[in-house]
Formats: sequence, C-alpha cells, structure tokens
Amino acid sequence: MIENDYFLAWGAYAIAALGCLLVWFRITSWMWRYVREPLRVLVAILLFCPTIVDPAKELFAPAVAIVALDLLFKVGSNAWRAVADLAMYGLIVFAVYLVFVAIRWPFLRSAKARKAARDEEQGEDSDLTLRERMQQEQQPKQVPRSARSARVEPRF
Repeated sequence: MIENDYFLAWGAYAIAALGCLLVWFRITSWMWRYVREPLRVLVAILLFCPTIVDPAKELFAPAVAIVALDLLFKVGSNAWRAVADLAMYGLIVFAVYLVFVAIRWPFLRSAKARKAARDEEQGEDSDLTLRERMQQEQQPKQVPRSARSARVEPRF
C-alpha cells in the first residue's frame, strides 16, 4: 500500500465513522443527559481510536477493526495491543469528560436556580386577574431621577 492509498483509506474511514457517530447521536437523542453523553463518548472512542499495525512502517488502523478481524480470523497477534490502546484512550477521554462535567456542574446548578426564581416570579404574576394586569400596565413606571433627562419636552 502506497502512502496515498493509506491516506485515502483513512479519509474514507473518517467520513464513514463521522456518519456513524452522527447516526449514534440521533439514536441517543431521546435519552437522559447523564446516560446519553457517556454513551456518545464511548462510541467516539470506539470509532476513532487507532492502533499500530506495523511498527516498522508506522502504519495505524482503527482498533475496533483490528480486534474484530483478529477475533474473526483467529489470528490474535494484534488483538491485545488494540484492546490495550482502546483501554488507554478510553481512560484518558473519560477522565477529560469527567473534568468537563465537574466544570459544567456549578453552571447548570446556578442556571437551574435562576430558572426556578424566574418561574416563581412569573407564578406570582399568573395569579392576577386580567383586570389587575391591565391596571399594572397602565400605571406609569417610576423612572429613577438619574435616568430622567433634564430637558422637558412640551406636549401637543
């Protein structure tokens, strides 16, 4: 296999893997966030994790394909290396994902608190009758003195 064929094969695999990942995103879109996101990370690891096939030529292949082909044809020469690469990349990516979740968690909690306060505020207004709401809208809003302009416009 010449170098152009190697890059062409990886390009075709990358496009196919992105398509599979997008389909997986669509399949898992209905799930609860804390189940959906780790499943998406797991599939991304499985699809995009490379492993070395020929150390002399530095040729890589998808680890899942190497494991599947070695188990299917009962060769077993590269399967353990591919499984080790999958485990290593999996640990690294899940550690990064957990850091991301830990950083995101306080922001989600504060957003939920703001939403609850906003819903509570709107809940108080929802108890008003239509007449009371219209009276509130007709009452002039008090503008602070600093916000008022010093210039007085005549009314016609």
